[in-house]
Amino acid sequence: MLSVNDKLVRMANQIASFFRSYPEEEAVAGISKHIVAFWTPKMRRNLTDYIDEAGDRLDNLVVRALTEDTSGLESPVREATRDPHLLGAGASDAG
Repeated sequence: MLSVNDKLVRMANQIASFFRSYPEEEAVAGISKHIVAFWTPKMRRNLTDYIDEAGDRLDNLVVRALTEDTSGLESPVREATRDPHLLGAGASDAG
């Protein structure tokens, strides 16, 4: 059975897989923005605290997204997607 932290690693690595086709800096920014937008603070804190223990099981792009200041990097995540309050403004196909 996977621990909660191992599940977070799996989820974060899936996000990294999505962004892998982007240029590296944009991928890091996109991962960071996605995690901030859609994960709870507790989930983010747990994964950040688990980085050393996860070792090479955690994608390096995720490690960078969690540990580097990505605020100045351009993100490929659309603005409407980053702000769920913009329902109907392109944030979702169902909107």
